[in-house]
Amino acid sequence: MDDSLFNQSDYDYNYTDIDYDVVEPCTYQNYHSVELLVGQYVHSIICILGFVGNSLVIVTYAFYKRTKSMTDVYLLNVAIADLLFVVSLPLIVYNEMWSWSMGPVACKLLRGSYSVNLYSGMLLLACISTDRYIAIVQARRSFRLRTLPHSRLICAIVWTFAFLLSVPTFYFYNWYEPMQTRESFMFEGHERNLTTGSPEFVCEFRFMNESTAWTTKAAVPSTQLAVGFFLPLLIMTVCYTAIIVKLLSVRNFQRHKAVRVVLAVVVVFVACHLPYNIVLFYETTIMFQQQMCEASDALLVAKTVTQTIAYLHCCLNPVLYAFVGVKFRNHFRRIIQDLWCLGKKYITPRRFSRVTSEVYVSTRRSVDGSSDNGSSLVM
Repeated sequence: MDDSLFNQSDYDYNYTDIDYDVVEPCTYQNYHSVELLVGQYVHSIICILGFVGNSLVIVTYAFYKRTKSMTDVYLLNVAIADLLFVVSLPLIVYNEMWSWSMGPVACKLLRGSYSVNLYSGMLLLACISTDRYIAIVQARRSFRLRTLPHSRLICAIVWTFAFLLSVPTFYFYNWYEPMQTRESFMFEGHERNLTTGSPEFVCEFRFMNESTAWTTKAAVPSTQLAVGFFLPLLIMTVCYTAIIVKLLSVRNFQRHKAVRVVLAVVVVFVACHLPYNIVLFYETTIMFQQQMCEASDALLVAKTVTQTIAYLHCCLNPVLYAFVGVKFRNHFRRIIQDLWCLGKKYITPRRFSRVTSEVYVSTRRSVDGSSDNGSSLVM
């Protein structure tokens, strides 16, 4: 091969004589507008409602109701998973809006904990549906299967499994400055230098080679679709279908009321999570295809909106799984009464101190002495 082909003079181009067709990077204006609105307002409402509702569930189980059945253990763990999620969500939103200013450790911990809480919460909902199936359809075997040691072991397995599924998220998510923010682009005859100002960091997947990138970027959303949605949906559909058939064969008003509760649980689950998983599935199928800026912008907007709808489920879980039960609502009323009495105690301690203590003691005795049939729900 002729060495003259690689002379330096061959690379000394006259840029004024060449007509470059340089494409401007996508601006994603619609996506950034929606993200700003959702991040500041909608996510704030979700975090407040989710924090209050799940905190009340945890407080009720910790100080009033105690975990006396398998369902109670599952509900407590679901509330913990949802609470951890709503606590980490505002930190994720803050870092995304301020270029991940909290650094690499927060990047891995927040993204990883988000994944763990996602998997654990969804799998625990599947465990609740299985527990209800055993309690109602397999009532004769329920006393042997539905024990506290079994429930605690299953919850430990669920949390461990959720952590293992989240290992790729912990490992491959990194805090870095994208290459395009350090380079200069030329468009419309002008040069835009993106190195001015403070550097902008992101918390995204980062890989050392192309094969790992292809495998991981396809495997992570596929696993989320399979284990984080379709598996719980399949278990819930099978179990709740059998439960409805069983309840319809019993002529009882409370049983038919329980059927409506079951339908509400399934409908809310599908309505919250199905749109986001459809968008996630579509995004996964076209992940390695080149897209126009308009199409990419529309996909990001759809993903943001449907993901926010999915987040609403953490606010509805306390209502669907805990507060729908008569006994749980009674315990919740006890919390309000005790808080009211304690407030009176600190406002006028001399007059109400004795009354408050007597009411509090009597309340605790009545709650601790109440009987539990093994289920905190209407069923």
